[in-house]
Order: sequence, then structure tokens, then C-alpha cells
Amino acid sequence: MLSDGAASAHLGVGARSGAPADEVLALVGAVLREAGLTRADVRSLGTLDARAAEPGIVAAAAALGVPVRGFRAAELAAVPVPHPSARPLAATGTASVAEAAALLAAGAGLRGPGDVVPLGGPGGALLLVPKRKTRYATCALAASAPVRPNEDAPGVRLLPLPHGYIAGEPGSPPTIPTPHTTAAMDTHTHTDAHDLRHHGDAEVRDEKLIDLAVNVRTNTPPDWLRERIADSLTGLAAYPDGRAARAAVAERHDLPSNRVLLTAGAAEAFVLLARALPVRRPVVVHPQFTEPEAALRDAGHEVGRVLLREEDGFRLDPAAVPEDADLVVIGNPTNPTSVLHPAASITALARPGRILVVDEAFMDAVPGERESLAGRTDVPGLVVLRSLTKTWGLAGLRIGYALAEPETVAALERTQPLWPVSTPALVAAEACMSRAALAEAEHAAHRIGVERAHLLAGLAEFDEVRTVAGAEGPFVLLRIDGADTVRERLRSLGFAARRGDTFPGLDRNWLRLAVRDRATTNRFLQALDQALLIGG
Repeated sequence: MLSDGAASAHLGVGARSGAPADEVLALVGAVLREAGLTRADVRSLGTLDARAAEPGIVAAAAALGVPVRGFRAAELAAVPVPHPSARPLAATGTASVAEAAALLAAGAGLRGPGDVVPLGGPGGALLLVPKRKTRYATCALAASAPVRPNEDAPGVRLLPLPHGYIAGEPGSPPTIPTPHTTAAMDTHTHTDAHDLRHHGDAEVRDEKLIDLAVNVRTNTPPDWLRERIADSLTGLAAYPDGRAARAAVAERHDLPSNRVLLTAGAAEAFVLLARALPVRRPVVVHPQFTEPEAALRDAGHEVGRVLLREEDGFRLDPAAVPEDADLVVIGNPTNPTSVLHPAASITALARPGRILVVDEAFMDAVPGERESLAGRTDVPGLVVLRSLTKTWGLAGLRIGYALAEPETVAALERTQPLWPVSTPALVAAEACMSRAALAEAEHAAHRIGVERAHLLAGLAEFDEVRTVAGAEGPFVLLRIDGADTVRERLRSLGFAARRGDTFPGLDRNWLRLAVRDRATTNRFLQALDQALLIGG
């Protein structure tokens, strides 16, 4: 059912003459399931007035128990839609009957000739499910509810264009791909071509934008965690005591406490590793989080890189890592590619005399944490890093931990300052290890998977966009020719996306997007369509 305060959901249906009723009904049902709604949530079914008497549309409305609202072609044509098509435009004068009818039925309208009410703003129409197609019908779903997530951010304002295009469809302007080179899987020493200190928070700092640049889960920390942290403030007069939190982390991973080191976020662990361990040839597998290489360079190390290739799906080939590398760093799932490497591929990198660092900062966003190496004691030299800042919204509190052999933990601990983790952070770490918290994180991971699939389905509608296949993290990586320009257009439309050119192995044609709730994603897809149209 729709959440409290939601006004109504409205279907838009486009159908060819003679569209079978069962096909229309099946498509409507699929769209409602995708939105997580039931028939009871629907208030009307909109369509082109010339198709309002089609048996399939009449049958769908009867099954839902709602009226059919017929709109004139001129009304529909005046609504900018996120996924326009040339064929319905030629046949009806409307770029997408389903999307335009859904938006109109949900409350979008005209203030004057050519002046379109912004979609996605407070009280305006919001596309929940973009058009879905079968052979004879299309269907979309919109709502007139205000958007709760990021509601303090400005609404996405679409330009008052009567229609747009999707590249490659008949009648669309031609698109000419820009040649680009793909990073080869090879090793070389670092250069200063990439800004390794650039992070996603820089994309949203000092501006009110809808944040798709930072991979922290929205609507966090949850209330129960806020309360635990707040209660800890009464004990700030005492020095932090990390024993309880360390024991909780050890129990969670079925390890002895001497294999656990609590840190001020995973970022501190990278600094400790760079300073505490006597390594001679460190290698970082890219594209990945850039802080490990930055920390190694700051500690005076010459860093080798293994660049994974787009044509290989950015997947690890263990043979590409030099045999003489005595420290190897890899993320899993990897930021920014969202690739989840098989545990067997990563453990194949382990060997005596080598430290193998696996950054699992986003592993708790993977259902079942499959492919995780946390808790493994049979892999020589293994160091697993975890962060509690992403899933639990604790980036400002700074809490994470390292799991490693006792000798490695002791070496890292000697490099830490006294009391490196604050009392509130320790309390948060202990709380996040509880069974209830782990169950909540698992539920969130499944929900992220659903929302990620929705985002990827929407991105697949754009011929200009190519996404990295098999995403498993709470973010996706995509390629658009001239993505740096598109990113600036998105900012003007109210959205912040993470630039990709600061990651070794990527260039200006890449963007990373955090997975958000369905309403936010749909607003973003509308903005992306507008950003691409501006350049088209």
C-alpha cells in the first residue's frame, strides 16, 4: 500500500487497436508489483481518448475498479516524458501515451501555453514506474504524493519541451560514439593524473542537491541507534574503553578478539597499513577506492597498479598481479565498479610473505554477504577491512574495523594513537553487531538489490548509457560519452553524481550513482533524460 500521506497512484496505458485484454491486464499487474502496490492503491487509469473504449483498457479498468480517463492527444503531447519514442509520436502526436497519461492523471497540468508544471516537485506528479512494454501495450505508473526522501532538495524541473527522443529510434538525431581507450590490465607506477583525494562528499558540499554521489544509505542512522549513541554521551568524562565493542565484533565473525582492531573508519586502517608494515612493492587493483593508494604514497611507497578492463567486466584475473608484490589491495564489492569478485579469485592472490588487503566496506550491502572473507583464518596474510559508516549512516562518527592475524593486528595497533575510537563510536560498533541489527542490515541489503534493479532497468532505456554488468553493491557505474558535461547538467537539474575520472582506470566518460529509493530514482531518470536531450 502507499505510505501515509500519499495521495494516490494512477496508471497510464497505451494500447494498439485490438490489444488483448489479458495482455493489458498482465502488464498492469506487473507494473503494480514492480512498484510494490496493489490494485487498491490505484485511483484511475489514463489513456489517449481515442483508445478509451479499447476492450483491453476497459477490462483493466474494470478489474481495478477505477474509471478510464481519456486525454486528448494535444494534452498528452504537452507533457515531457522521460522515455519518449518515435513510433507513438508519429501515430498519436504523443511521445509516450502511457507516461504522459499517468502523469496527467496524477496531477500534472498546464499553467499556460508551453508552460509545464514541474514533475517531481512537492505536490506534483511523480513517475513511480516508467513505461513497460509488451507487444501491443505500454503501461506506466505515477503518483500525486509528495516525495519524502530528500524533500528539502529542489524538485527536478523539466524543460517545457513537447517531446524528446531516445537515441537510435526512428526519427531520432544520430548519435556518434566518441572513441575511447579502455584501461589495459597492466602494472605501472603511479602518476598524478588522478585526484586520489577526491571523494563523493565533495560533489554535494555547500549545495542542496539530491545526493547520488555518496554511498551512505539514506534515512540513517535508525532511531534505535541514534538513541544508543545519545545515551553514551553521559560517559564522555571517561576515556574510551573498546573491549566490549571489540568482543562484539569478534563474536559476530566468530574470531578471537586478538584478530580484531577497531579503527576510526576504514580510512584509518589504510593509513595504519601504509605506515606499520615493512612492505617493498605494494600493488593496488584499480578501479577502486583511491584512499589506499593515497595513504601508501603519503607514507613514501612507490605504488604499482593493476588496471582491470571494461571489456572483462572489471573482473579480477589473479594472474595479472605481479608475483613479487608483497602487499595487494582490492575492494569487494569494488567501489566504484560494484563488481563482487568470487572469494576464490581473491584468495588465489594469497601467498607466504604477502599481505592481502580486502576492502569489504560495502559487503554488508550484499545479501548473505556471499564471497566475504571476514572470519577466514586459513588465508595467509589476509586483512579484511569493514566499515560501519555506509549501511548505518555513521560517516560523521568514523567507525570501522580490521580483521587480521594477531601479529598484524598488534603491528597496526602500535601505530595507532591512544584512544583512537571515541566512546560514541564504540557504542555504535557494539550495537551494530547485535542480532537485531544484523537482521536489519540483511533486510536493507535485499531492499537495495530491488532498488538497484529498478535503477538499472531505467538506465537500460537510454541508448547513450552503458552500465557495468553484474552490479552487487549499493551503487552502479555507468559510461556516457561526455559524462563530465552530463554531470554538470544534472547538477543544474538538482542531482549530484560522482565523477569517475578520479579513479585510476576510468576517464571523464564515467559516472557512479548511489542506489536510492524508487521515487528518487525515477526523478533522477527524468533529469538524466533532460540532461541528454539538452546535449542532443
